[in-house]
Amino acid sequence: MEVLRVENLCKRYRKGGAYAVEGVSFTCEEGEIVGLVGHNGAGKSTTVKCLEGMLPYDDGRVEICGFDMKKRPLAAKARFGFVTDDHAAFTRMTGRGYLSFLGDVYGVPTAERRTRYEELERVLCLGRAIDNLISSYSHGMRQKVCMMGSLLHRPALWVLDEPMTGLDPAAMRSVKAFMRKYASEGHAILFSSHDLAAVAELCDRAILLKKGRQVDVLSLSSHTDGERKLLEERYFDEA
Repeated sequence: MEVLRVENLCKRYRKGGAYAVEGVSFTCEEGEIVGLVGHNGAGKSTTVKCLEGMLPYDDGRVEICGFDMKKRPLAAKARFGFVTDDHAAFTRMTGRGYLSFLGDVYGVPTAERRTRYEELERVLCLGRAIDNLISSYSHGMRQKVCMMGSLLHRPALWVLDEPMTGLDPAAMRSVKAFMRKYASEGHAILFSSHDLAAVAELCDRAILLKKGRQVDVLSLSSHTDGERKLLEERYFDEA
């Protein structure tokens, strides 16, 4: 079943200016992990921020679980979790306070929050830092608490922009395993990354962007050396 549909997405930052994203179209289905890849300025972050409602787009259509982002924004936003590339959070809150706030926003019943927090703590291992102010967190710790917050409501679609940045090797390994498990349970995952090895290892498909345009869709579902090599070749061909 289709969780995300993006059709002919177009975005420019000023009237009459060049398109930052033009004509991007793809889907993400239940149980699927899809990667957005491309060099700096390719349009990955712009695409992600448009489809999750952070940026208005000029043309095209975005649907999440059948809800149009422009026509039914609240219904669409309730069905995904988003982790930004800058790991934005309310730094004057403690980690626990931040998660409690997001639990309220997404309407997660109090009785379920503890279970979900314990599940995510086993993956991300924030430990006693959960009761410290987020302003005291390292880059990696902010990434962890943002991931926790984005998953409290068990969204149908999990969207991540450069998800491995700032994580230590142990945390990266744990997050990758969790991503596979989360997708296997019927959720969809979309993430943008420069890390071609992670994309080849995790993704069923990769959407390749260049200068705001979609130039290829590569199947990676078998996770073979041949698929990895093709991804690398196409990535550098489009440099």
